[in-house]
Amino acid sequence: MKTDSGTVDLGRFDFASGDEIENLEVAYETYGEFDGDNAVLICHALTGSQNVAGYGSETTGQARAWWNDIVGPGKAIDTNDYYVVCANVPGSCYGTTGPASKDPEGEVYGTDFPPVTVADWTRSQRLLLDELGVGRLHAVVGGSVGGMNALDWAKRYPDDARYVVSVAAAARLDAQCLALDAIARRAITTDPHWNGGEYYDRDEAPTDGLALARQIGHVMYLSKASMEGKFGRRAAGRDARRDSFPSDPAAAFFPYRDVESYLDYQAEKFVDRFDANSYLYLTRAMDDYDLAEGYEDDARAVAAFEGEALLLSFTGDWHFTTEQSETLAAAFREAGAPVAHHVIESDHGHDAFLVEPEKVGPPLRDFLDSGVEGRAVHDTDADADSGPGSDFAPVHASLFSQ
Repeated sequence: MKTDSGTVDLGRFDFASGDEIENLEVAYETYGEFDGDNAVLICHALTGSQNVAGYGSETTGQARAWWNDIVGPGKAIDTNDYYVVCANVPGSCYGTTGPASKDPEGEVYGTDFPPVTVADWTRSQRLLLDELGVGRLHAVVGGSVGGMNALDWAKRYPDDARYVVSVAAAARLDAQCLALDAIARRAITTDPHWNGGEYYDRDEAPTDGLALARQIGHVMYLSKASMEGKFGRRAAGRDARRDSFPSDPAAAFFPYRDVESYLDYQAEKFVDRFDANSYLYLTRAMDDYDLAEGYEDDARAVAAFEGEALLLSFTGDWHFTTEQSETLAAAFREAGAPVAHHVIESDHGHDAFLVEPEKVGPPLRDFLDSGVEGRAVHDTDADADSGPGSDFAPVHASLFSQ
């Protein structure tokens, strides 16, 4: 698989907030070879990076790519056929300019960095593709907030992609998710080491606050069933550590549970690779996104879209629900755009799009090949009457050959 990575300086960039910076650098990776008509843009999730396939790098700080089971030679997004581009979004900390970057005077931006929006991400990707010589895309594919990013392509550049795939996403966040994100941000900003966002030249960073924010996120990403099956009420092993956070004197009397140990482990890994200010910026961009912004409703927002859309949702995902995806599918249908809402039965929660490639791969692969007519692509509208007492029935990817 031919791969390339680098950083492109896009020059002055005007943000949706009205602010600008003199130089926006965008870090990217590409896989496969471009033939003029086979480019697939992949939009990463909240704390993901441009390293979508392969085995990580010092730049991203990730030992393994986040969608390595989906992207690569012979996989669902086959890099023997497609030229895959993935770019780190503005505001992040994996090589694209963000709060942890230095301004033209050599000072770290910190919270002087402009507020970022999903629209800024989309525009920066379009400019990067221009620099890479890529015009119309075969497809834009994104998961989680990356799925919102993909939807924004359908709205903002309706002629620029043949296919749009939004995986485990929605047109906007609901109140419960907005509330949890707000608590996560407050965990960071109330950490005494956050120091108003100016911690880069200090010995201590707001690691406790960032760790707590990540733990809240992990609870959002797992389903109730998956947490019960994975952890239950079991106590952690005898050698398990419980010193990630200060504990009250009575704690020694009670068990340090598996679920606590898991959350502490995930938090410790995360604070080593991510920036607290970037977490603030990116969650605000996600919370702010509303597909219908500037339009009367979602259908009018995608009315100019000239391609076909695939929406993948998971029954155990309460972060972005199947009901939200169905509402979005109805908007595409109202706009007259060919769309398939493919529901996958899963107990893994929001993380299903990352950990169940055997279920995600077949419909994604066939949609990229044949659109909504793809053999493994299932649509709720076509089977609206297939299940008593429900509006739509989930499909098991195992019904389709790999």
